[in-house]
Amino acid sequence: MKLHDLKPAPGSKKNKKRVGRGMASGTGKTSSRGHKGQGARSGGGKGPYFEGGQLPLVRRLPFRRGFTNIWRVNYKPINVGRLQENFGEGDQQEVTPEALVEAGIIKKSDKAVAILGDGDVSAALTVKAHRFSKSAKEKIEAAGGTVEVLPLS
Repeated sequence: MKLHDLKPAPGSKKNKKRVGRGMASGTGKTSSRGHKGQGARSGGGKGPYFEGGQLPLVRRLPFRRGFTNIWRVNYKPINVGRLQENFGEGDQQEVTPEALVEAGIIKKSDKAVAILGDGDVSAALTVKAHRFSKSAKEKIEAAGGTVEVLPLS
């Protein structure tokens, strides 16, 4: 195949309709626009918004901006100070979403948990959560604990 052999796909190219070129062409005189009226004028016809005088659909719907992101993850935020209050005493303790439910900090363990850095922690805790702020991670590790990021399910 060479450049001079290239052709568009059959049926993809249509000839332009040449209106107003005499009666024999089939599109002469009124040029397929009929007699008088709005559609016969230049720029005539209603826009896509117009529904024959009925209140258009876009005006019937409530006015909302933007969109709803269906992939948004809502995290349940918990500060490290709260972990110190509930899990501070005792030896090395493991803090998981299930343990947080038992302690009454959150209601359900199926929610994604985010650990934030407000407050102080002195106990060496093993914290398992879905997300950690930078300051929370530093505070837990400085107290001799470890952090483990859980996958989002």
